[in-house]
Amino acid sequence: MTVESAHSNKNKEILINNEEFRSISTVEELEDLLKKKGKNLSGIKYNISYENQLEQLQVELLKLQSWVRAQRKRVVVIFEGRDAAGKGGTIKRFTEHLNPRKMRVVALSQPTKLELGQWYFRRYIKELPNAGEIVFFDRSWYNRAVVEPVMGFCDEDQYQRFMRQVSEFEHMLFEDGIYLIKFWFSISKDEQLRRFNSRMENPLKQWKLSTVDKKGQELWDKYTYYKEQMFSRTHTSFSPWVIIKTNKKKQARLESIRYVLSQFEYYGKKEAPCRVLFDPNVCMRFHRSINNND
Repeated sequence: MTVESAHSNKNKEILINNEEFRSISTVEELEDLLKKKGKNLSGIKYNISYENQLEQLQVELLKLQSWVRAQRKRVVVIFEGRDAAGKGGTIKRFTEHLNPRKMRVVALSQPTKLELGQWYFRRYIKELPNAGEIVFFDRSWYNRAVVEPVMGFCDEDQYQRFMRQVSEFEHMLFEDGIYLIKFWFSISKDEQLRRFNSRMENPLKQWKLSTVDKKGQELWDKYTYYKEQMFSRTHTSFSPWVIIKTNKKKQARLESIRYVLSQFEYYGKKEAPCRVLFDPNVCMRFHRSINNND
């Protein structure tokens, strides 16, 4: 934090003092107090609603995990998208209350020299779920469809070979009984820039910035080209791409959770106290959103 920002934080108006806070016991009392102070409550109400919905949906995720475990299912959820689209934050909301013994998050680093000499999919195959397990991929084999060709990390032959093989690979997963959900987190160029700037200013988020991230704006159109090639060549009936609009980060988190829940008839789903069907204006298949992508 800079001296200037620290100074400005010290001079921020205190909305509620300690005595007032201790006297509040309900949301209604909080609303009444803030109204008396002439404060806009829309943002506060939205955040309260978001937290309530998230908690209920996370309970449903626990039910889903219990079903996956009992039925010995194998579930893969892939998170792809441009840098700063909110993939990591959404994965955190998916996983923070799940049983870690039957769930994994996979975020592979650069391939080793040994892995570079192997079949491209091999290092991802060993990360696939065991029976009764859910695996979340924070980026996946689709690195080779977008990031690698954009950044020059693979040559044209490697790229074309991947594009020919990936749907066959995913069809084998489908035939073997693996549930595969592929998310693309869609963000606008302006919103990406805003989030990059926010990361630079926040010492707790600066680790998220990399050389690749910094080129995201510069290479925006190149990313767009390869992203569209990926959609057109790898969107299949057995492994469709699901687009999540992420300019509103909290909305994207809720709707992506709802999409996953909607794909399974787990125990207790019919008794869910919250909406478990996704909003089609936020979460949609590729062929229905081709004109709305980032």
